[in-house]
Order: sequence, then structure tokens, then C-alpha cells
Amino acid sequence: MANNGSKEFDYVVGIDIGTSKVACIVGKYIDQHSIEIVSMGSYPSSGLKKGVVVNIDATTDAIKKSIDQAQASFDEKIKNAYVGVAGSHVRSLNSHGIVGIKGSEVVAEDIDRVIEAAQAVAIPSDQRVLHVLPQEYVIDDQGSIREPLGMSGVRLESHVHLVTCANNAIQNIEKCVKRCGIDVDGFVLEQLASSFSILSEDEKELGVCLVDIGGGTTDIAVFNSGSISFTGVIPIAGDQVTSDIAVALRTPTAQAEEIKQKYGCAAAELTKKGESLEVVRLGGRPPEELSRRVLAEKIELRYVELFDLIKAEILRNGFENKIPAGIVLTGGTSKMEGVVPLAESIFQTSVRLGIPERFSGMESVLKNPIYATAVGLLGFGFDQIHQGYTLENNKSFFEKAFGFLKNNY
Repeated sequence: MANNGSKEFDYVVGIDIGTSKVACIVGKYIDQHSIEIVSMGSYPSSGLKKGVVVNIDATTDAIKKSIDQAQASFDEKIKNAYVGVAGSHVRSLNSHGIVGIKGSEVVAEDIDRVIEAAQAVAIPSDQRVLHVLPQEYVIDDQGSIREPLGMSGVRLESHVHLVTCANNAIQNIEKCVKRCGIDVDGFVLEQLASSFSILSEDEKELGVCLVDIGGGTTDIAVFNSGSISFTGVIPIAGDQVTSDIAVALRTPTAQAEEIKQKYGCAAAELTKKGESLEVVRLGGRPPEELSRRVLAEKIELRYVELFDLIKAEILRNGFENKIPAGIVLTGGTSKMEGVVPLAESIFQTSVRLGIPERFSGMESVLKNPIYATAVGLLGFGFDQIHQGYTLENNKSFFEKAFGFLKNNY
């Protein structure tokens, strides 16, 4: 049985559809509390730009090939998956709702109503709600409540973080996934997914900023007091670094990408004297030797611009003093030599590289920032299914009976 919210589930699948690659990861349930990663597939992507589908056929092909790779070493047929969403079309805002508690104590229906009340904000017609993420609840002026179920009171308030995205962007991704014969269990904001695989509960509690630097976009998420407070997207990432190298060295984009991965350094001061590389030139011109320090200077400029934009976003939203746990960098573009020390010098706080560590299995491949989102999608899916299972078990006999009658008659 697949990960469709039923109690009899065996596996959960995450598909990270990125600008540079599509990754498909399969996790099999060991028990109700943990899963083991048993299979994965990854294939270069060319059908997306800045997180948005620009070529449906190319995107479908990349998704299919990554799923086929994962399927090759997995016994069951992959039918469902959680899919990551990113791009500059993603918007977010904080909202709140207030309702009266119907009985003497808070029940699940009251929580549903107050969350629904918090969603009553004006959203453009071309956008849809992707996530409603509860931050805290307030019962009769008593705040900082995480789980209000069963508490006594008269008035219930909720503070939530709303994430919206473009309808057409989601529809295009869904179309590509469905063409591969896969049903979407849920769309997940990519930086939210990454947080499930690389952030500790202590970091979220203290206050931390997650920065996922991918190929097309840089995704930001700020956590405070255990819940998400802010999400943002900056349309500068690894592709811009590659483009800078291609333009500066007058070399093809594919060669520029190879140079970036092999010789790239984000802090010129870390390069050693005498280090050099050979650059293939356009138009059949003879190759040219280049100092690695010169290359690092070109790359450093773009990273400094990116980190300055992230810092400005944090300052603009008032979180500069609310992230004592510092910055956690992840994503493929964060792996380059010199990125962490450069980030520390700009942000003036502790910076670490986030590596997925939540689940066991295939550690030699998956302990890599490139797979933070894909592994995080498993974490999100696992928590959703486990939460649904717990809620089902907590229902009374009459609630279960009523639900059965409602669904079957």
C-alpha cells in the first residue's frame, strides 16, 4: 500500500523537481516512528527556469527517468509522491483568526475553525494557498500554546504563516508528474521540506535562518520558538554563478558549469598562489590558462551580492536579532569551497552547512546538501501520515462510526 494517508502504508516518496536536477527518493517504513531510505534516482533537469516549468516534455522526461532509476531498486510500484515547489511566484504572509470555543474545552473542530478563520485574507485570483502553518494559539489571552486540544476556555485565537503560490505553476508541475503515472500526495514548499531533514528542534526553538541555494532560486525560511515565521525567495542562485563564469571567460555554459564544480571557490583569499586551470574558448579558439584566484574573484562577487540580498531580506522583516542559532546553508550551490567563511564574514553570525541526517539508509550518497529537499520531502510526508494515523486513533468510537457512514452512504 502506498503513502495515501491510510493506516496500512509501507513507503513514502519525495520528488524534488529542481532547476538543475530532479531527485526521487523512496523511504520504507521500519515501524510507526521511523523510515529507512531504500532507493533513489537523480536526473539532470532542463525544463525549469527559476523553479517554474518552461518545457513540459523535458520536465516530464527528467521526472520519469529519476522515478525509473528509483524504481529499479525498489520492489513495489511507485504510485504516489510528495512534490517540492519553489520559485519567485511563491508568496507568504502571517495571519491570525479568532473563534468562540463551542463547549467547555477545545476540540479538533474548534482548531479547524480557527485555522479556517486565519485563512480569510485577500489572495489574488491567480494564487492558491499552499500551506497554512500554525505558529501558536491563544486561549483567553494566554499565549504561546502549541497544542490547545483539551484546554478549557471561551475564546481561541490562532497565529499562522500562510504560503501561497501561482495556480498555473502548480498545475504545470502536477501535469508533468501525472504524465509519469504518479499521483501527488501533496505539494510542499522546498525550504520547508529542507528544514525537515537538516534543522534540529533546538535550532528551530532558539531561532534559525535556513538558506537553500539551488540552481535557479535561493529559498529562505526563518524559524522562531519552534515554528516558521518567514519564508522568502530570491531569484539568484547557482545558474547566475555559471553564467558569470561563461561571460567572463568567454566559454560555453557546459564548460563554465564544469569549471565551477571543479575549480570554483567563493573566497579568493583561500586560493593558493600558482593554482591555475585551462579554459576552453568559444569559436574554436585555442585554450587559455587562467589563474584560479581570478576565477574566485569573479565568483565571490556574485556570492557577496546574494548574501547581501539575503541579509537585507532578514533586516527588512525584523529578524536580525531573532536568529541566535545563526544561518544554515544547504542546496547544491552552498557546497562550493569558501561559501561558509564568506557567509560568516557577511552575516556576522555562526554559519554551518546543512546535510540531511534525519533518516538512515544510503548515507554515502545522500549525506549531501544537494539532496536536502528530497530527503526533507520524505520527512514531511512521514510526519503528515503519522499525524493522520495518530488523529485517527484518538477519535472516539462514535466519530469513527459517523465518518464511516458519511463516506459510505
